[in-house]
Amino acid sequence: MTKKKRWHCIPGQPLTEMDKQVMYWESKGKLVPTRELILNDEQIEGIRRAGEVNTGVLDEVAKNIHAGMNTQEIDDICMQYCKDHNATPACLNYEGFPKSVCTSINEVVCHGIPKEEDVLEEGDIINVDFTTILDGYYADASRMFIIGKTTPEKEQLVRVAKECLEIGMEAAKPYGFVGDIGHAIKKHCKKYGYGIVTDLCGHGVGLKFHEEPEVMHTGYRGTGMLLVPGMVFTIEPMINMKSPKVFIDADDEYGWEVITEDELPSAQWEHTLLMTEHGVEVLTY
Repeated sequence: MTKKKRWHCIPGQPLTEMDKQVMYWESKGKLVPTRELILNDEQIEGIRRAGEVNTGVLDEVAKNIHAGMNTQEIDDICMQYCKDHNATPACLNYEGFPKSVCTSINEVVCHGIPKEEDVLEEGDIINVDFTTILDGYYADASRMFIIGKTTPEKEQLVRVAKECLEIGMEAAKPYGFVGDIGHAIKKHCKKYGYGIVTDLCGHGVGLKFHEEPEVMHTGYRGTGMLLVPGMVFTIEPMINMKSPKVFIDADDEYGWEVITEDELPSAQWEHTLLMTEHGVEVLTY
């Protein structure tokens, strides 16, 4: 049985360099994007505007976050900023998620639910993950915050997690592969003995909250989907201090909060990225 092709050329138009590159790799058995994943200038500009609001949300959190505040207050800040900028938080009511932002403290890897009883303490590290919808376009990013003074071990974890994002961005090249990103992150992370979470991954974003490609943060060069100019996706490595294993918090009535199996800290940074002819452009600066 002949395998159905994912890439379709535009009838009546000559082959572009993009067509030739994608068709070549598809003929070699590589996974290639569909044409729908290659966004036009209008769509990219819409995502860029959503990214500006998303950056504003996280900047507002950065101005206000401090020891003694609870994570519901972070949610309130994010909601108000969205309202003030005619945007919508993508997380709110997404598959039952009850809040507008994810606030993940210490051993919570991701999807932490804001609560009045979760009060930030000196030495905590927290990931604040927000996705904006503006005029139907999505932008997604997260940052780590260190509350006051923390331990050298936590400081290093936060720093290395950011380095993993930056190294993954450098590895993402036009007509390279998603696996190149994971390979570079894995190589860097291995130096510190940290665990890379494999149960969750980066993803395509822009016209939807989550779409192709899946961006794994560990892998091998030349594997995964071909990266083509015009694709928009996130890189968001989740780096655990030791074991990469995670579980869903049994006390979370919504079934969202992901925690390290050994209950040691985890850190994550995330950007929404546009693949260009020269590498990635950050849309959530």
